[in-house]
Amino acid sequence: MPDPYVAARRAADRIGALTGRATHDALVVLGSGWGPAAEAFGDPVAAFAMTDVPGFLAPVAAGHAGEIRSYDLDGVATLVYLGRTHLFEGHGLRPVVHGVRAAHAAGVRLAVLTNANGSLRADLELGQPVLVSDHLNLTATSPLEGARFVDLTDAWSPRLRALARALDPTLAEGVYAWLRGPHYETWAEAGWLRSVGADLLGMSTVPEAIAAREAGTELVGISTVTAIEGTAAGIDPAEVVAVAERTAARLGPLLVELVARGVRREGSAVRDGEERVLDQSGEGELRRAEQG
Repeated sequence: MPDPYVAARRAADRIGALTGRATHDALVVLGSGWGPAAEAFGDPVAAFAMTDVPGFLAPVAAGHAGEIRSYDLDGVATLVYLGRTHLFEGHGLRPVVHGVRAAHAAGVRLAVLTNANGSLRADLELGQPVLVSDHLNLTATSPLEGARFVDLTDAWSPRLRALARALDPTLAEGVYAWLRGPHYETWAEAGWLRSVGADLLGMSTVPEAIAAREAGTELVGISTVTAIEGTAAGIDPAEVVAVAERTAARLGPLLVELVARGVRREGSAVRDGEERVLDQSGEGELRRAEQG
């Protein structure tokens, strides 16, 4: 692959030609089994194979359709990727983050990343969606090359997480640990990961998050619990996708509202007992939320 940023610009130009839109506002990446969530977005303005765009590879993991769609959500131009490339596929990190970089080159400033996870917490159930509050990169790799120093302390937008909780107050939050895979973890590994603060395990998302924050893209992640780590029952890869597919359709409307309101900066954000009411410009008055 050529220079990754030049490649991203070429991909963005191709996406513009295929969608009839020079720019898009938001990106949604639908991970393993999340494909049914796309139905909530309505009829796409355009849809085409990922491989029609330079630099994109056809996903190989189950539950990844390998399609790009463009939607108009009441004026919010939204790209939806049905699938992604993983590091375990052996192509290196450039193709893994190419889609996020291409979206940024196409104008995207807000991204929603979804995935399926293995849970390390007893209070999380199969099929339960969890907001990514932070992450652990346990692969000893980064998509950044050279002296590109990116602050990740605010990688997962507090504003967008608060908006997501306002839309669905039942959402839990957790720390997502990225491992290379494609194997699942041993009991000992699952126990060690709990001890270092991981709540969820997966094989994706974090490199995209790093590339997104390098570009200044505001980021939110939603992960579906599709397996329980470290149990005697083990993990069935087919069931991982099946669980995600059974729950994806009901989560589609949440994604739509999160994108539309997030781009417009509408609604309220609640944090530590305080409520910030946002106007159309994103400015707002900070006040103490009413108790009781």
